[in-house]
Amino acid sequence: MTNTNLQYDKVISSCREIFLKKALDYGTAWRVLRTISIVDQIFIKAQRIRTIQQKGLQKVADDITAEFQGIINYGLIGLIQLELPRDTPEEMDIEKVISLYNANADASKKVMMDKNHDYGEAWRSMSQESFVDLVLMKLQRIRQILINEGKTIMSEGIDANFIDIINYCVFALILMNED
Repeated sequence: MTNTNLQYDKVISSCREIFLKKALDYGTAWRVLRTISIVDQIFIKAQRIRTIQQKGLQKVADDITAEFQGIINYGLIGLIQLELPRDTPEEMDIEKVISLYNANADASKKVMMDKNHDYGEAWRSMSQESFVDLVLMKLQRIRQILINEGKTIMSEGIDANFIDIINYCVFALILMNED
């Protein structure tokens, strides 16, 4: 699992670098997004990956790697937004934002490590198509939880679904980098 830990960290590091550069360009404009808007942003990116997979052709320059990275960053934004009090200012200090980003990335990695222990890295045998389908399914689950006003009877909450989305995309990027 040491290789997986290093690969995971490398993927998150590249996503963090993109996130930081965008934060320097745009500040924390993403703070205006509600959970459903974050879900929709992830949906757009996942649907684009799925369309490219199905058609075998893309016409816009951003590649699938960039879309998976974007999904990871939106997933982390989703987690950050869930934990911030409603009265948190929209514009936040970059150091605070990076601290929140890192804490949520670390929490996502811990979940991955725990599940990896139990599932024996089964994800290494999965297809990129399956990761995208699972992301789309998790988005549907979040939408249903939002319809239910955040209440679940026996299922995990919105945060757990964002964590799974992040981890599926990290797995996809790890496998893409191994090819």
